[in-house]
Amino acid sequence: MTPNPILKVLSTLGLHRVRYLLIGGQACVFYGAAEFSRDTDIAVLAEPENLNRLLRALKELQADCIAVPPFSADYLSRGHAVHFRCSHPDARGMRIDVMSVMRGVAPFDELWQRRTTLEDDTGVRIEIMSLPDLVKAKKTQRDKDWPMIRRLVEAHFVQHSKNPTPERISFWLQESRTVTILQELARQYPDQLAAVSKQRPLLSLATSADEVALTSALESEEKQEREADRVYWLPLRAELEKLRHARRLGPGPASPPD
Repeated sequence: MTPNPILKVLSTLGLHRVRYLLIGGQACVFYGAAEFSRDTDIAVLAEPENLNRLLRALKELQADCIAVPPFSADYLSRGHAVHFRCSHPDARGMRIDVMSVMRGVAPFDELWQRRTTLEDDTGVRIEIMSLPDLVKAKKTQRDKDWPMIRRLVEAHFVQHSKNPTPERISFWLQESRTVTILQELARQYPDQLAAVSKQRPLLSLATSADEVALTSALESEEKQEREADRVYWLPLRAELEKLRHARRLGPGPASPPD
């Protein structure tokens, strides 16, 4: 049987006791909003002991850093992603993108407390970023992330609509990007709608039949988030360009974890 390269990566991280959370497209698959991805995106605790465990796991996976920045707690803590490519026969070609800090997302310790833990048929434990945190992490300037946010919340709503806890209702109201779902929530839970509207004013439009106005407000909200993400990445992209320029001028040693 052909080994699953993603499970090989995750099982190796678990074997070395790396504190990580699966994010990105592979996490979306686990939450029922399928997204094809050849990458394994993870968030890690950027502390020396955990990064040393990660290094040992990467060594076993025969993973090399393939781009700037180099592997360093400093770069991770400032919001950069560090990229690796595996050469292990069971994960050959698999790319691993490592992050620690993301815009609009809580610190890793909080994310860890809210994580989802799954176990596959072979006993491999998989630590996944919670769905609400994953939705926040997906609010980027990339076109593909916004349909995924919509599908993630829709899938969660369909799965749990018959057991609508206050926490779930609040999550749907805060994050749904589907007009019909927002209108249904507005009819069923007017008190919760009024409370959440203080943080998300467009919800006031969900009580009317004007779908055009609500759709326009959702598009405006998305545009604002995209712009915030673009601005967030400006200094980080400038730093990456300097690193690329320095690399073109001559190779330098990779930075160890701080």
